[in-house]
Order: sequence, then C-alpha cells, then structure tokens
Amino acid sequence: MLHCRTIFLSDVHLGCKDCRADYLLSFLQQSQADTIYLLGDIIDLWAMRKQVHWHLNQNKVVRCLLDKAEQGVEVVYIPGNHDEAMRLYAGKSFGNIRIALRGCHTTAQGKKLLLLHGDEFDKEVNFGRTHAWLGDNLYDLLLFLNRWYNRLRRLTGGSYFSLAAYIKSKVPGAQKAIARYRAAAIAKAKRGGFDGVVCGHIHHPEIRLEQGIIYCNDGDWIDSCTALVEQLDGSLALYHWTEQAEKIAALPLSASGKKAA
Repeated sequence: MLHCRTIFLSDVHLGCKDCRADYLLSFLQQSQADTIYLLGDIIDLWAMRKQVHWHLNQNKVVRCLLDKAEQGVEVVYIPGNHDEAMRLYAGKSFGNIRIALRGCHTTAQGKKLLLLHGDEFDKEVNFGRTHAWLGDNLYDLLLFLNRWYNRLRRLTGGSYFSLAAYIKSKVPGAQKAIARYRAAAIAKAKRGGFDGVVCGHIHHPEIRLEQGIIYCNDGDWIDSCTALVEQLDGSLALYHWTEQAEKIAALPLSASGKKAA
C-alpha cells in the first residue's frame, strides 16, 4: 500500500478508448492520501462527442474517487480543456468533490505549489492552427500504434511499454513544444510568487528544478500512466503504474529542491 500526503492526477480521459482506467483503478485502490487533486481532462467530453468508450473499470474509477471523498479524503477537481464544461461549476461540490478553477498546495516541506491544468499556455506553445491540427492528428496516430504494439507485447508475454512516449522523446519538434510549455508554466509560477507548479495537459510526466522553480507535470493515463505524489516527508515523486506498478527512479526532490540521494 502506498501511503502519502497528496496525489496529483490529470489527463485520465474517461470516455476515450485509450484511457487506461484499469491501471488507474489499481493505483487508487493501493494508495492512501490525505488529499487528491484532479488537474483536468478527467472526463474526455471531446472524445465522447464522436464516440463514447465507457467500460466497467471507468465506472469503478469514478466510484473509487467518490468513496474516498466520502471517507474524508479531500478531493479537488480542477477542470481542463477536455472537461471545460465543469468550469461552470467552480465553487460547487459534487459528492464531496470540490470544483475549482485552480489551486494552491503547500507541501510538508513548506513549498507553495500552483495547481492548474495547463491549457492556458497553448498560445505560447503552438506554432499556429495548422501545426496544432497536425500535432493532434499525429498524436492520435501514436496512440493507435501504442495500442496495437502493447496488444502484441501482451500476446508474447511482455509488459506495458509506452511506445507513444518513446517516439515523442525522439521528435525534436515535440521536445521544443514541451520546453516552451515548461517555460510558460514556470514563468506563471514565478510571477505569482510560488515555489513550484503542478500541471498536466501535455502528457509528458516530469519533475524539474528550473530558475529556482519546481516544475511538475503529472503525466496522463493514456500512454504514460503516471501520477505525481507528495510523500510523507514532503518530497515529490512520479509513480509509473502499469502491471509492474514500479516507481520511476531518481525523481524525488528534497526540501532544498535538489534530487534526493
């Protein structure tokens, strides 16, 4: 069982055919936290306008979150662009889950973190409408390849591997867009007087210290299958949760903002 202070999740995309609700459900069932932040794109209303892919594990994820909220876990939902309709309910609660446009969290080490989804930085990242359209369609292709590649791996006894993340890491244009996004998020946190920022949106899990600001992206549950966790000592770590349920190594940050030994 994973015991921690805080869990940060985003980009679950419930209702999308590529949602890995099975892995997320396993993570939630084996985790205990005081607070859970849902940082947007939890429900994929965009995908469901075309076709709804909703199965039992997705129902169980929603039920699990509601149960945790009823049991006293503070659950805060900060909507993203794919579930932006939920922004209309900011300030209200649904089943003990509070809706907010953004948030602020202070770690056990006294670090003040800005919490948001991150779609507000799109204008600073995109190269234009054509490039944005091309990027969306290329990502859909990557998810298609990722889906079939892992089906073949399972048939041959292999474990889950994010082919989509691997390919993105090799594309210079994708890395440039990620760097622009990171810079925009860090600048936002710096202007607001925060020690760090936690966001999602771009499906690229990462913890990095830059310009004295802790940048955290909690990834997604489409291809990366990652969650950001504040551990009991206040350090931050990314957890990669597939059938192996293994922690990503060498990512916790110490109180000084440096990687822990």
